[in-house]
Parts: sequence; structure tokens; C-alpha cells
Amino acid sequence: MSPSSTVDVLLWLVFPYVCLVILVGGLVWRYRYDKFGWTTRSSQLYERRLLRWGSPLFHFGILVVLLGHVMGLLVPESWTTALGISDHAYHVVAVALGTVAGVCTLVGMAILIYRRRTVGPVFSATTKMDKVMYLVLGTVIVLGLANTAIANILGSDYDYRTGLSVWFRGIFYLQPDPALMAAAPIGFQLHAIAAFALLALWPFTRLVHAFTAPVGYLTRPYIVYRSRDAHLGSRAPRRGWERTGS
Repeated sequence: MSPSSTVDVLLWLVFPYVCLVILVGGLVWRYRYDKFGWTTRSSQLYERRLLRWGSPLFHFGILVVLLGHVMGLLVPESWTTALGISDHAYHVVAVALGTVAGVCTLVGMAILIYRRRTVGPVFSATTKMDKVMYLVLGTVIVLGLANTAIANILGSDYDYRTGLSVWFRGIFYLQPDPALMAAAPIGFQLHAIAAFALLALWPFTRLVHAFTAPVGYLTRPYIVYRSRDAHLGSRAPRRGWERTGS
């Protein structure tokens, strides 16, 4: 590990692990003691028009952004080079998809925040943690778009795949090098801090639904609804659906 100052060690060595411990521990605690709260607390019944636009934009954008980060942070540069993907081609695709996805995410979130603020019942169902979550998530998205814009409009010699990405993978190898992040531009540093703060906040917000897959729906039996009225309609009931005595 390269020599680093105390601040660098705290920011790029201690802070990420603290956030990851809170993330894992918080998810376990939430699932064990707050299963009924493990939900998005859907507000679709209150308003649908804005939700119809904001939700798909946000979820499509954030999914592509996450996939892009997986490629950029977890896949070493040597792997893409071995596959015959040039640095220029990788850069063009990453910037194009990242910009479109980032804008979609930001616009979608703006619509959802506007909806939450202007629709009375939705605003009444908004918690303090929701507001904190939107603030931190918005900061992460804006910083990510800013880094993309600065790197491509103003120009930058910094290669995050040989700096930030190596540091990030080192966290999972238990060998992170704080000096790599200390040498990164301030925009990337702020983006990383905000992203890890969001991970620490994640278990205590409605974002926990991202860790839920409705696998049970595939095997769950049908729910049969039966009328309490004596008159069941003009058509005779099909065999097996005759009304039984109570």
C-alpha cells in the first residue's frame, strides 16, 4: 500500500468499510425485525399520471447506470482489451449510455419529487427518511453526470479505470490503496463519498425493495374470490364453481 495521510486512510479505507458494514447489518436487522416495513410504500392509489412517466424513467435509468458501474468498476481494463474492445470504443459507449441513463434517472427522479411535493396524500405519506434519501441519491446522480460532462466537455487526462476502479476492487480484496483515490479529481472523490453514504442509508429507506425478488409469486396458488350475494349473475356457474352451503 502506498503512503497515505490520516485523512486519506479515514476517507478511502475506514469509511467504505463502515458503510458496507452498516449496509449488510442494516439489511439483516430490517429483514428480521421489520418485514412488514420492507416495502416501497406504494402511493399509486393517490396519483397515477405523473407516476406513469416518472417511475419508468427513473427505474430504467438507474438500472442502466448500475450496469454501467458494474462494467466500469468491477471489470478490469485488461479484460476488455483481451476481448478486442479498444479504449476509444469503450469510452464512446460508456459515455453515451451513461449520459442517456443519467439524464433519464435525473428527470424521472425530478418528476417523482415534484409529484411527492404537490400531491397532498403522497406528500402526507412522505417520511423524513424519504427526504434524506432523495437528497443523497440526487447528489450521487448529479455528481456522476457532472464528472461525465467535465471529462468530455472540458477534457480530462484522468483514467478512472486505472485509479478509482482499482481502488474499488481492492475493497473486496481487503487491499484498498487510499493513495489511488487521493490522486483522483475532487469530483470523483465526492461522488464516491456520496455513493457509500447512500449505501449506509439504504437499509433504512424504501430502497430496500431493490433487494427483493418476487420469486414466491411463481409458485403461489391462485386467490379465488367468491361473492357473498345469492345472485351470482345471469350465467350458470361452471362445474366446480357451484355455490356451496355455509
